[in-house]
Amino acid sequence: MNVVITGASGFVGRALSERLRAAGHSLTAISLRTQPPPDIFAGCQAVVNLAGEPVAQRWTTAARERIATSRIQGTRSLVTALQQHPPAVLVSASAVGYYGSRGDEILNEDSPPASDFLGQVAVGWEREARAAEQFGVRVVTPRIGVVLGPDGGALGQMLLPFRLGAVGRLGTGEQWMSWIALDDLVSLIEFAIANTALSGAVNAVAPNPVTNADFTCALAKALHRPAIFPVPAFALKILFGEMSQILLGGQRVIPQAALRAHFQFRFAQLSEALRQSIPG
Repeated sequence: MNVVITGASGFVGRALSERLRAAGHSLTAISLRTQPPPDIFAGCQAVVNLAGEPVAQRWTTAARERIATSRIQGTRSLVTALQQHPPAVLVSASAVGYYGSRGDEILNEDSPPASDFLGQVAVGWEREARAAEQFGVRVVTPRIGVVLGPDGGALGQMLLPFRLGAVGRLGTGEQWMSWIALDDLVSLIEFAIANTALSGAVNAVAPNPVTNADFTCALAKALHRPAIFPVPAFALKILFGEMSQILLGGQRVIPQAALRAHFQFRFAQLSEALRQSIPG
């Protein structure tokens, strides 16, 4: 199969590219910083869109613009380019930020979006991807949670301070974290490409979300380190400004669509995901 991928140099993109090549697929990586040439999609059976400005930064006016534009305008440019040679399927990333911070509410793919910044970015992001349906393309929008894997991602940023025993729960620690092992996320994207019955939003999270306090304890245990210094909410707000809402808020998301489609998670429990994610 010929696959075109955006965001191939990112944390998820690198792992997916390695898996696809190992499976014998032909892979073409493109950037959305400029309008993709339509002929690059000739003979392409699948497109995977993982491009987007990192969210984990202070949300200045310029940063907010980059976050939104890279996802919404970037996906629009991609769909415009592929309409001359439409693939069978477009798997275009979204995020659990779609739901906003909802306390203990259990969320599935039918839950409504949030009206906050990230929620509305995700709404626009998915809308632009679904525009490819008018060209006969099957569109899947995986709403990705916190990705746990070696050599990068959110976990990579956490490891050093945790190894130093300098971190504990964030705020109250009661906020939910919807996570997924990198290996399972890559498998779910492959599953979405191959499973012609799957379309629309798919929550790309493990079936067992945890609170931030429980995540902190599990990570500290995996590293054989204490987690005794909770980070107060006001400190996070000072450090990160508005972006702190993604650390202090959370979503209790269930992968209903993936489970109904009989996708098998290899790492359904957090302890299993951490064991395979922590180097050494």
